[in-house]
Amino acid sequence: MPPAIPLATYRLQLTADFNFEAAARVVPYLKALGISHVYASPFMTARKGSTHGYDITDHTKLNPELGGEEGFAKLSAALKAHDLGLILDFVPNHVGVHFDDNPWWLDVLEWGQASPHAASFDIDWDQLPYRARGGVLLPIIGTSYGHALEHGDIELRYDPEEGSFSCWYFEHRLPVAPERYGEMLRIIVKEAGEESSDAGRAILELASRYPGLRRPNRKEAPSFKAMLKAIPGAADVIARGLPAYKAGEDRPAQTLALHHLLERQHYKLGHWRLASSDINYRRFFDVNTLAGLRVEDAGTFEAIHRLVKKLIADGQLQGLRLDHIDGLRDPAQYFQRLRRLIRDARGPAAGPFYVVIEKILCEHEKLPGFAGVHGTTGYEWMNVITQFLIDGKGLEPLDEIWRQISNKPPKLAPVIKEAKRRVLETLLTSEFTVLTRLLARIANGHYSTRDYSEDSLRQALELYVLHFPVYRTYLTTAGPTEADRKLIDHAITQARAEWFASDGSIFDFLRDALTMDLIKRDRNTSHSVPRVRRFALKVQQFTGPMMAKSLEDTSFYRFHRLLALNEVGGDPSAHALAIGDFHAFMRQRARHWPHGMTATATHDTKRGEDARMRLAALTELPNDWTSGVARWKTLNAPNVVTAGTMRAPSATFEYMLYQTLVGIWPPAGTDEGLVERLQAYAVKAAREGKEETSWLNPNEAYENGLRSFIEGSLDRGRSSEFVQSLETFAKRIALLGALNSLTQLTLKATMPGVPDFYQGTEFWDLSMVDPDNRRPVDFAARESALRDNESPNWINLVEHWPDGRIKLAWTRHLLKLRSELADVFTDGSYEPLEVTGRHADHIVAFARRRGREAAIVVVGRNFAPFTDGGRVWPHADAFDAKVQVPGYAAPQVQDSVLPVSALFTHLPAALISAGVDGAPERGGRRTPALASPS
Repeated sequence: MPPAIPLATYRLQLTADFNFEAAARVVPYLKALGISHVYASPFMTARKGSTHGYDITDHTKLNPELGGEEGFAKLSAALKAHDLGLILDFVPNHVGVHFDDNPWWLDVLEWGQASPHAASFDIDWDQLPYRARGGVLLPIIGTSYGHALEHGDIELRYDPEEGSFSCWYFEHRLPVAPERYGEMLRIIVKEAGEESSDAGRAILELASRYPGLRRPNRKEAPSFKAMLKAIPGAADVIARGLPAYKAGEDRPAQTLALHHLLERQHYKLGHWRLASSDINYRRFFDVNTLAGLRVEDAGTFEAIHRLVKKLIADGQLQGLRLDHIDGLRDPAQYFQRLRRLIRDARGPAAGPFYVVIEKILCEHEKLPGFAGVHGTTGYEWMNVITQFLIDGKGLEPLDEIWRQISNKPPKLAPVIKEAKRRVLETLLTSEFTVLTRLLARIANGHYSTRDYSEDSLRQALELYVLHFPVYRTYLTTAGPTEADRKLIDHAITQARAEWFASDGSIFDFLRDALTMDLIKRDRNTSHSVPRVRRFALKVQQFTGPMMAKSLEDTSFYRFHRLLALNEVGGDPSAHALAIGDFHAFMRQRARHWPHGMTATATHDTKRGEDARMRLAALTELPNDWTSGVARWKTLNAPNVVTAGTMRAPSATFEYMLYQTLVGIWPPAGTDEGLVERLQAYAVKAAREGKEETSWLNPNEAYENGLRSFIEGSLDRGRSSEFVQSLETFAKRIALLGALNSLTQLTLKATMPGVPDFYQGTEFWDLSMVDPDNRRPVDFAARESALRDNESPNWINLVEHWPDGRIKLAWTRHLLKLRSELADVFTDGSYEPLEVTGRHADHIVAFARRRGREAAIVVVGRNFAPFTDGGRVWPHADAFDAKVQVPGYAAPQVQDSVLPVSALFTHLPAALISAGVDGAPERGGRRTPALASPS
């Protein structure tokens, strides 16, 4: 059996091209690498052709595109044969909607609020204006609704296999409410001229048995449809009569008939741009095709976890990674229910079941102690490592060059605030409108607050959101924690300071609504308890997407001071982390969250882990970088595209491109596909930044200018001097980045937490943001390299470090030692070790210990002085430092000292096992010494 707490996880991105069976084939390789658990992307039924699996359409079935039950059985058998566990990336917050493949959503469209699945979706049914009945907006039309209608893009069809009617807009199915069937059938039979035929009379007789707008109802509909499809010749009659609803420019009566039919449904069709202002169902961020689930509904929770529970009970699932927990209405409630489900599936006597959550923690924010949760997926630790490997002395020159290029101070707060305003005005306007109207309704419900106008409440709530500093609070129906109250008070105070209208007491009301103090039992008020709770809890679901879209998907693409810091869960304006602070973080983690993941690359990261390490090295060569950028701007001036006031790329975007190029520059120089990859990235980055272009309103001229600039700049014939200059500098940064990467890898594998490896990153990972980081992985090449380096020749690997084999070999070496000292790394303490000598600031050392077993870790950082500025691999004797290890015994230890020069024989990183003098012996044995590569 695999260990309950993983020793190391490996993320596999499953697709139709890399399915269960393909994953099963790489299991032996992962076992040989030292992995204990495969960490799989979502594998429930998703939208056809999905490249990520997050657009789930049916939580209760395995994805047939991945091989379904048969394919999963093969993967499960392979994992069991090699003693590996399986962790599922599970999506409790949303499902894929629209199109024709989500049975729950289709049922809601057909029956509206009468659907048993209506409770599963967060729909504000009465939100649509100018409509007599409630409905859900479907922003799926590519043109205006009127244009689509008149041009025949919306078509009524009959399904003779189901006996049902649906309107179709290309691939989108729109079920017709059965209560309209009687009216439709009478018109269709008349249009077909079949009133006297046997089939026509039978259809009309059936329709007459279900008169009015409430029949057939949900109970009667299955029988009605069955009887309709059973009528001989009915399908032919209906086919001949459907032209009564066939819209077209030259068919005004039929167009109007179809329009009237559509207006009487439980949905309203609209242009896709309406989503930002009028949509009335909660989405995953601003993605119209992903609808939020009300997992707080007990029936919904049970239904979407049914298959998960079975897999756990059958021993086929050993862990869960829970996606986007900030989208849940009440995460604490969710995790209590999940813990009970896991206990019921495994039995009360079973050991721990591994659960981690995707949660982005901002600076100084602590993770709430959710029931049964072992920690996060590790974004915060990825950023701690990056900050630790940055040379603090090099940040000031980078601040200055960014100030000169952007003509702005290197401060992030104004950038985020401006980005939040843009997001509120465009992407999330509709969700914000729902909150504002709910708040106004609460205010109007009591005489003491009814004078607060909806417009004033909107302005006050907007200021609160602009100043809210993290992703969300975690109020429950019982109210806020002290930490939540402090966050709300802080944002209210900041918002109040910017309020220039009259009556600042509106912020007292807003605070009391957000904290639910409005409905405290000791208050002599009668505000609606359900509305106040709904408002407070829905605000939490809003601030998360608000921060994500404003920070990760806007500010990160505007603020380019140092791209290594522009990472999920990171702070682009952060400073370097001192050794003492790093140790403090690690000791705290060992005490509180020792089993959370440590990630350095995920499917969501903005750039590959080794590209990030290259960019961190820019702080070691700030002067060379600054002069290089100045020269490149001059050399590339002819490639800049101008038209009127437009410059493509903008000056700040050009600076971003140079950083990106240095980060992803192939070890062998330009390669096939580099230009196209960079062009695709540039367009995405520009649209995310929402300055010169955007997803909502693409600027083709600017985007074409970006493509032209990139193509011209990387053309060795046209821009040979630039390419040669960039390549020369990139080679130096590549070496420093590789050394940083080996340190990053060592820290990930040995610091408190479970190291997670994203697919393919055993070789150098120089990818960009998705979809670039989801390209197929050449596992055959990695398997071959692993076999060839069973006994690594470190001298040869160092000599050929650009090919990436050195990273693969070091990964296996670290995981082998981690496996042999499993208890030390899973549950051991973290002990900082003192480093002395001239280069002490370049070395960090610590011990992981449990009982009489220990592991000593020593790594280097800021390698420029030891490499002639990135020109040569560092020699061990260049490091003048010693690690003080009193109380530890190992062959390398002499007089309680470990000379770094003796450890860094080939790599500037080392991991050795050691005994602990005087500690109680565990298991009656001493661990044999395991040396670093030498």
